[in-house]
Amino acid sequence: MAKEEDAVSEEHAAQGSEAEAGAGGATEDLLPLLEDARAKADEHWNQLLRVQADLENTRRRARQDVENAHKFGLEKFALELLPVKDSLEMGLAAISEGNESVEQFKEGVALTLKMLESALEKFGIEAINPLGETFDPEKHQAMSMQESAEHKPNTVMAVMQKGYQLNDRLLRPAMVVVAKATSGAGENESASAVDEQA
Repeated sequence: MAKEEDAVSEEHAAQGSEAEAGAGGATEDLLPLLEDARAKADEHWNQLLRVQADLENTRRRARQDVENAHKFGLEKFALELLPVKDSLEMGLAAISEGNESVEQFKEGVALTLKMLESALEKFGIEAINPLGETFDPEKHQAMSMQESAEHKPNTVMAVMQKGYQLNDRLLRPAMVVVAKATSGAGENESASAVDEQA
């Protein structure tokens, strides 16, 4: 019986050492997989850092582009206005030199005005000249109201200063005088309405 117990314990010991050897072999098999996973994790981490750096660079460039657009957005417009300024300065210099030809000065001013209108038109700036139109509080600023038998009530009868809009967006309203019904016309209408009722 002692022989049988020794045989069983030897068998268990052999199985235990085989299990340990198998576990050691499995660990050795997992080491290359672990190293491969670590290498991939490092590679992904580096990719993430590069993507974050690229994103930050893109944001910085976009901010800089917006700043430059704000800063230099009017450059073309200013370049179009400079010849107008030059022309006005030459006109003033011609007058101060004692040139008394008013007609030449008038022509020079008219040409300068055309240059200015052309420059404004290139950039989508349109004049608002509502003479004879119905008063529009969105585009017109009423400076006064005057009675008028010639104009319908709420009609622009005089423009004191033109308004301007940039690509259909109001820059400055037109300053206008608006017609209102004459007080006599209102009395005549009410008197005729009373006569018709009688």
